[in-house]
Amino acid sequence: MVNILFVCTGNTCRSPLAEKLLREKINGDIAVRSAGIYAAIGSGASEGTKQVLAERGIDGQHQSSPLTDELLHWATVVLTMTESHKQTIILNAPYVSEKVYTLKEFVQFGEGDVIDPFGHSVEAYRKTAAELEQLVDRLIEKYNNEQ
Repeated sequence: MVNILFVCTGNTCRSPLAEKLLREKINGDIAVRSAGIYAAIGSGASEGTKQVLAERGIDGQHQSSPLTDELLHWATVVLTMTESHKQTIILNAPYVSEKVYTLKEFVQFGEGDVIDPFGHSVEAYRKTAAELEQLVDRLIEKYNNEQ
């Protein structure tokens, strides 16, 4: 079983989008969760995240989680939305550095960060969701090719 942890800042936009998109496409060999480096406990997904998920027929119910040692130990791989998230995790939890990657780095899909749509129009959320869907598809391909 592979345990994938997506990490962003507040766990209300990018990481829950990635989690929900992956969950819709996987079989039982992958478990997925999300967290935020600066997340509050129990906040819902942003309105833009809920709308974009609803447009795809995916339930937008979500409770934010702060990143914890327990989640880091649970994860087989930790996939961050930005290089800054990656470096923050490695700085604060060097014992997991060998399993922390940016999502784009891990699936070998260019460089740079997944742009944060927080505070922007629903169109920005759609663009982020489309980018995340491409990355999630590549992630699934990567794991399918390893089996």
